[in-house]
Amino acid sequence: MKCFATIIFVLAVLFATAQGRGDSVGTIKPTRQTGVHDPVMIKEGSTYYLFCTGFGISVFSSTDLQNWKKEKPVFATAPQWAVDAVPGYRGHTWAPDISYYNGKYYLYYSVSTFGKNGSCIGVAVNKTLNPSSPDFKWEDLGKVIQSFPGKDQWNAIDPNLIVDEKNVPWLSFGSFWSGLKLVKLNSDLKTLAQPEQVVSIAARTKGSGTDSSGGNAIEAPFIFKKGEYYYLFASWDYCCRGEKSNYKVVVGRSKQVTGPYLDKNSVTMTSNGGTLVLEGDAKEWFGAGHNAVYHVDDKDYIVYHGYDALDKGRSKLLINELAWDKEGWPTLKK
Repeated sequence: MKCFATIIFVLAVLFATAQGRGDSVGTIKPTRQTGVHDPVMIKEGSTYYLFCTGFGISVFSSTDLQNWKKEKPVFATAPQWAVDAVPGYRGHTWAPDISYYNGKYYLYYSVSTFGKNGSCIGVAVNKTLNPSSPDFKWEDLGKVIQSFPGKDQWNAIDPNLIVDEKNVPWLSFGSFWSGLKLVKLNSDLKTLAQPEQVVSIAARTKGSGTDSSGGNAIEAPFIFKKGEYYYLFASWDYCCRGEKSNYKVVVGRSKQVTGPYLDKNSVTMTSNGGTLVLEGDAKEWFGAGHNAVYHVDDKDYIVYHGYDALDKGRSKLLINELAWDKEGWPTLKK
């Protein structure tokens, strides 16, 4: 992660390009031409909504999963608490996560700067995602959790909410450092349950994985419940490098939300374990990752971004239907 600090300017340009900041609100593009980073998807009524990394949190909508309309961002201006909490943050907000719970939509988001773990996760709520509804209004509830350089060996970004079989809410998060974490929330979904306990659910050590550049490069946890298992998806190696990106998605599973999560070879994800789900091929996509999984209309979709090998490594939206093999492991449906 330290190497990121040396290329802050390059990454900032890549992120700005990925979000298609030149596209005005109302612009419609096909899926594989929609510039996004770290997408998550949900459906309300007949409309799908994407929330992505971007200034104020980027938003797109679609009725067919094929053509995506750019909507206004969630925040017109950066939340003041976040500006005060994280030096250098000016509104470019990362890796949101969207869920519907007890009559409201909960949008978690990451506040950080490149290469540092002085970070926060915040949450905002809305009664509806339809911007034409009189009930549409984002209410920011502020900070949920924060990490501090020199104190914490984890990074409070890349949130994902999972509610277990006992209706207990948990928030997974993490990027680089000591890996991916899980913490229990109170029923208000905005405060940490006490006593606070941060559980490790996945990690990598230097030299592990399928690429020597991986180091401890792991981030973007997403927990999805199917059948008797919780599936932990994570992204290995590096995003945000355009044609040099080597992002990939791996998975492990557990019958308990707190783990341990094991891959197909029964290796724990806290010990470099992870079964490959998808990666770039250098022909269409250089790297692909930071996924979400969404069940709707009796189908499971995996939503992620890839670095387009036919367009100078620009980050684009990818959506695939998931299939499950006879042993219950996820694969991309052919």
